[in-house]
Amino acid sequence: MYVEYGPIKLVIIADDKGITHIDYVKEQPMEENNESIQAKAHLTLAKNELQAYFSNQLVSFTVPIHLTTGTAFQQKVWHALQEIPYGTVVSYQDVAKMIDSPKAQQAVGQANKRNPLPIIIPCHRVIGKNNQLVGYSGSRDEGLVIKQFLLDIENK
Repeated sequence: MYVEYGPIKLVIIADDKGITHIDYVKEQPMEENNESIQAKAHLTLAKNELQAYFSNQLVSFTVPIHLTTGTAFQQKVWHALQEIPYGTVVSYQDVAKMIDSPKAQQAVGQANKRNPLPIIIPCHRVIGKNNQLVGYSGSRDEGLVIKQFLLDIENK
């Protein structure tokens, strides 16, 4: 399912258990409607919740997620990211401490880069330790524009 808001263009993928991937795209892809009824329900809920989030009407997502990728460490990071409150930013070092790996800031950054559910798993809330924006979603320049856009939404 395709969602667009401001500079953000997303494709959302789901299975019967929940949302499995959110991918940033440059243009709307050709859609295939071969999802199950349950997957379509998850996609519709995700689209509605993302639109409410972008419109400052939602601070917490309820759509079920289904993590189908990632190492045990990455999944630990992704679960920790879900504990960062809306409108709050933390450093990579803070996340490393949250998962009891205080020296794993770089590994936390790599886990953020591979986050399969950006926005819903809010890796955009993680910044450099000097309050500087650093990479987002695998792209330095475009990613930083999106990261700032998301942080601006949460700070209105």
